[in-house]
Amino acid sequence: MNQEKSTQLHSPTRHFGVLLSPTPRGARLARLLAMEWLRTWDLPHGVMHPAEHVVAELAANAATHGRLPGRDFRLALHATTDVLRIEVTDTRGDDLPSRQPPSTDAVSGRGLLLVEAFADRWGVVLGPVPRKTVWAELHLQAPRHDEPCSGATGGLF
Repeated sequence: MNQEKSTQLHSPTRHFGVLLSPTPRGARLARLLAMEWLRTWDLPHGVMHPAEHVVAELAANAATHGRLPGRDFRLALHATTDVLRIEVTDTRGDDLPSRQPPSTDAVSGRGLLLVEAFADRWGVVLGPVPRKTVWAELHLQAPRHDEPCSGATGGLF
């Protein structure tokens, strides 16, 4: 196995996690802390703006829709050389997010549309009860044109 492929298989992962109050202030703090953490790891500049929007939207949703008195939400960031994964966990597993087109005069309701626009993938994981985690992934590197995009391994296996 050549050195490049070996490095890709064992890429380092960096983690950050924090509990925050389910309030507008907690949602703002989630965005600020996430951006500071991303800056310290010198991630590609092109991912900073989308990541900031995704964190802001997911944290705002947790503070607005996932709020239960006395229960914090958790922001977690996981970065490898290829992907940034943003996770926001709240204690309202009974209230699942759903993307719905807002009415033209609505002042809110576009959060998941923004997450979908900025993220390469997103989804929801239930549990443990009563929690749910809404996650989004952003690719940190553009796919190379000389590599297969179908999941083929290029002869590794």
